[in-house]
Amino acid sequence: MAECIIELRNVSKDYDGTEALRDINLKIYRNEFVTLLGPSGCGKTTTLRIIGGFEQPTTGEVVFNNTSINHLPPYKRRVNTVFQRYALFPHMNVYENIAFGLRIKKLDEEVIEYKVKNMLKLVNLAGYEERKVDSLSGGQQQRVAIARALVNEPDVLLLDEPLGALDLKLRQDMQLELKHMQQSLGITFVYVTHDQEEALTMSDTIVVMREGRIQQIGTPIDIYNEPKNAFVADFIGESNIVDGIMVRDYLVEFANHRFECVDAGFGENEPVDVVIRPEDIKLVPESEGMLRGEVRSVVFKGVHYEMMVENGEYVWIVHDTLMQPVGSKVGMVITPQDIHIMRKEDQG
Repeated sequence: MAECIIELRNVSKDYDGTEALRDINLKIYRNEFVTLLGPSGCGKTTTLRIIGGFEQPTTGEVVFNNTSINHLPPYKRRVNTVFQRYALFPHMNVYENIAFGLRIKKLDEEVIEYKVKNMLKLVNLAGYEERKVDSLSGGQQQRVAIARALVNEPDVLLLDEPLGALDLKLRQDMQLELKHMQQSLGITFVYVTHDQEEALTMSDTIVVMREGRIQQIGTPIDIYNEPKNAFVADFIGESNIVDGIMVRDYLVEFANHRFECVDAGFGENEPVDVVIRPEDIKLVPESEGMLRGEVRSVVFKGVHYEMMVENGEYVWIVHDTLMQPVGSKVGMVITPQDIHIMRKEDQG
């Protein structure tokens, strides 16, 4: 069993009567890559700042290695933070930026040199020691900021949307590098982002947040394949979300058709939300479809085509590697395991 390193117990945060967080309960385990994911204003950065000691919870407790740290200032916590604005020192070169925290600790110069050079290798900046930070690219500056945080050997590294300022290709490259760093160092990472792809790519655990509350905690596969409610399903990847009726266990009705499904435990004829991922709808000849429709638009997305298929009052998003031209009459097949049922009240 993995060791719990950080626990938030019933943490709430108010700003002048406005509730930013409500009853957050979260366990973060040693050597885990945890991502706090959600739209702007959902409370993810506030949660990170409370862990780092930059904010105090209005109520609740922050526990580190089984000891409450509510009273500890940031510099006394075994936690370092990398912000979206890297806050590097422009008057210092790369080496001195990374060495800054070690000098405050008054370590021997030989120890500082050893640690800094190791960090430079880790972040692929060996040979950049004498460079001024303002001469570096955005990606290189971000590496310096991460090295400066990691050289202090924190138990936990907090990262607040650190890739937000980078272009798409560099951001994707850095996602893989960050994951590699985390795995090679064995440090717990707590990462904040609103980018779903980023969260799915890097995380061991994703915490989906909305309006100051946790909606779901799980692995990327669980969050994507088994969303707890319609908000999670819609936020993590594209989804078709329609109203349905749970006729009985393992049988649901939507789009004027009854489908077998794998869900049970609902009331008979209970109204539900039905979630179907675009890639889980299979296009077949019209006569073979459970549902029938007409292709209204086609967009090439690189790895697949995105087609909008009109079926009566419904318009379905369908992803397929084979394109059906606009105006085509098609059938749609959906298998029981690709139909996800959730209760209406689980909106969060």
